[in-house]
Amino acid sequence: MFNFYFDLLNKSVYICFVNIKQIAMSTIEFNQALLDIENKLISFAYTFTRSSEDARDLTQETILKAIRYKKQYTPKTNFKAWAFTIMRNTYINQYRRKVHSKTIFDYTENSYLTTNKAISDNSPYESIQMKEILSKIDLLSSEYKVPFELHVQGFKYKEISEKLDIPIGTVKSRIFIARKKLIDLLPDYSFSFN
Repeated sequence: MFNFYFDLLNKSVYICFVNIKQIAMSTIEFNQALLDIENKLISFAYTFTRSSEDARDLTQETILKAIRYKKQYTPKTNFKAWAFTIMRNTYINQYRRKVHSKTIFDYTENSYLTTNKAISDNSPYESIQMKEILSKIDLLSSEYKVPFELHVQGFKYKEISEKLDIPIGTVKSRIFIARKKLIDLLPDYSFSFN
């Protein structure tokens, strides 16, 4: 009697496994589902960007990520919500990177790229200061200089860790040490860390 139930259980598990395999979307179905919601994605992207060109760029990035992470999608769940979540997270990451690098896009005829910081290229004193600071950064050994420069460029600790193939704790430590060395090398400057 036990063997009968055991065989029945094995067949049930096998049938469930086969049914799960059959539920997965094919590549054609997946791509068609993306195309079906493309206009909705563009509209959703526009609520973030307020620019039709940026909305199309964000939509394209979202579609590429959806295709790249197709295996992460759970079949028979809300496909539209999954794609919208990818878009929202992509936008948030791009926004954080822009804010961190303090980049602003000027949507005038010439589309200038500016920064939030007041920069006066006319001041010889500021030019001398910048040269002095850059020369002191160049004095750092590459093990401290490279993570520090990547951090200044707006990369997150995790991204630096992956790029340099070192642990995240090591990245944080090297950036901290680079800051300390620069403070020692530049005693005439005052520093404030946010």
